[in-house]
Amino acid sequence: MSRAFVFPGQGAQTIGMGRDLAQAYPAAKAVFDEVDAALGQTLSSLIWEGDIAELTLTANAQPALMATSLAALRALEAEGFALTDAAFVAGHSLGEYSALAAAGSLSVADTARLLRIRGEAMQSAVPVGVGAMAALLGLDFATAAEVAAEAAQGEVCQAANDNDPAQVVVSGHKAAVERAVELAKARGAKRALMLPVSAPFHCALMQPAAEAMAEALAGVSIATPTVPVVANVRAQAVSDPEAIRQLLVEQVTGSVRWRESVAWMGEQGVREFWEIGAGKALSGMIRRIDREAECKAIGTPADIAALKG
Repeated sequence: MSRAFVFPGQGAQTIGMGRDLAQAYPAAKAVFDEVDAALGQTLSSLIWEGDIAELTLTANAQPALMATSLAALRALEAEGFALTDAAFVAGHSLGEYSALAAAGSLSVADTARLLRIRGEAMQSAVPVGVGAMAALLGLDFATAAEVAAEAAQGEVCQAANDNDPAQVVVSGHKAAVERAVELAKARGAKRALMLPVSAPFHCALMQPAAEAMAEALAGVSIATPTVPVVANVRAQAVSDPEAIRQLLVEQVTGSVRWRESVAWMGEQGVREFWEIGAGKALSGMIRRIDREAECKAIGTPADIAALKG
């Protein structure tokens, strides 16, 4: 059965994530040590016993979630499960960086530093309170995109995350996103709600962050991944290092095409998705995209023990 490894994005973070893995597996602990060293801070202590508000800050959450995903992968590998058993890897937004690190395209240290830069750049691209994001539930992507375009009225409002057949997130100027919420309800959305995020990710307002990432990525070595990576903005597999570099820049302002990415992997014969790291959000989305897909969330030693039967 063809399998894909998928890696979660922002919002999955919890205090204590990955601690059991680090205690049970030296290879998992080594990932957290490597990330701490790369960032020059004990991010691991924030992850394991810190304040959730501080962990949720974009500049902390992004490297923290990557570290937890890679720790879970190293624990899997220690038990004899190989990444190369997967046909593809993919990640949701920052999870794409976790996928690239997993596949050896980026080093763990470089990935941690890139995600710190990415988090800080995305946070500072738009003054607090100027931008917003909202989830539109019960509308298909085409309708949500029409709602966003109608709500813009000269401001930015874009469909930012195409998560699953009934969940699209829009992003842009706060007033425009608020208009989109009201329009979505009028168009028959089951629910439309503002999200508690610190910045309007994956829209044109993130252009300063895209420029910062272009500069940061220019100085980083990117290798051909051992397993093809399904890119967010293309919703197809990519292996060429220079294409990966360019797509990571485009990803900052571009839509996360998760629904299409999962559907594309299904068309390539993937029937099993292993969600590596914190939470189970992607598994829920995948089941709504492909009712036949099997999903396993792997973020604790108990999850790994269950795989071994």
